[in-house]
Amino acid sequence: MRTNQYMGLLPYMAVFVKVVELGSFSAAAEKLGSTASSVSRQIASLENALGVKLLERTTRRLRLTEAGTAAWERCYEMMQSAQSVFELAGRASDTPQGRVKISAPRAYGKDLISPHVAEFLQRYPQVDLQLMLTDRLVDLISDDVDLAIRITDTPPSGLAARPLFPVRHVLCASADYLQQHGIPQHPQDLTQHSCIYLGEVAGDNLWKFRHITNGEQTSVAVHGRYASNHSKARLEGIINHLGIGCLPRFSAQQVLDNQQIIQVLPEWDYMTSYYGMSWILYHPNRYLPPKCRVLIDFLLEKLKNQTADAQ
Repeated sequence: MRTNQYMGLLPYMAVFVKVVELGSFSAAAEKLGSTASSVSRQIASLENALGVKLLERTTRRLRLTEAGTAAWERCYEMMQSAQSVFELAGRASDTPQGRVKISAPRAYGKDLISPHVAEFLQRYPQVDLQLMLTDRLVDLISDDVDLAIRITDTPPSGLAARPLFPVRHVLCASADYLQQHGIPQHPQDLTQHSCIYLGEVAGDNLWKFRHITNGEQTSVAVHGRYASNHSKARLEGIINHLGIGCLPRFSAQQVLDNQQIIQVLPEWDYMTSYYGMSWILYHPNRYLPPKCRVLIDFLLEKLKNQTADAQ
């Protein structure tokens, strides 16, 4: 294939990337300001030129073929390179500018990121920030985000990752509740208490623990009259003597320090998917835009001061 033929296919490759990112012709067409039929024709033209099937079309979804997966990876790299070209001017002056979209788990983003947003925007007046708070796993491509914070012991392969902050949990109760109902000495004692749990999915009331010193592990099915999937709501329930609840330490630290609530079973770690190191994830692009680089550095600066409290 001659060079001019390659050049003619470049727009089709860009459309192909967008279709895969958004999962449908219609969504890609809307994003590109085109029509679904036009997008479909461009994908068909690309398939004809390459001589391979890129997408399997069903009534409900699109699925990449094996050849389509390999082609998409290379087309995506091409788009990343094109984006890097447009960012050359910004890198040359090293002036962070443009919008950064970052996702974070809800409680984490509200308690650890949101309080610092004003300072970040003041420090970098040409950068706009969009903070997306969600507890689902975010995909950088399909969700169109620049950076994502994820709590995991093992960051996903294929992405660059910087460790930010260790997330730990504490069991807490009010002094009045403990005076009336007693202080549990072992996780199994929680069966005799009213516990405040998430209540989002079946099994949220099955609490898992690991002893900090000897590594003993145990599980206990707790019960209680109040459940909430928001850490601040659970904290209010704890303060109002409704029972023993589990919170991220970063959400509970201030009220623990002023002794509004008391930590329970401090020698046990509460094990959950919301436990472990938090990482900031981004595409492994050696031309990381200054707007992303300064946000990563800023968050590392702000969160390092809280690491000691999280242990």
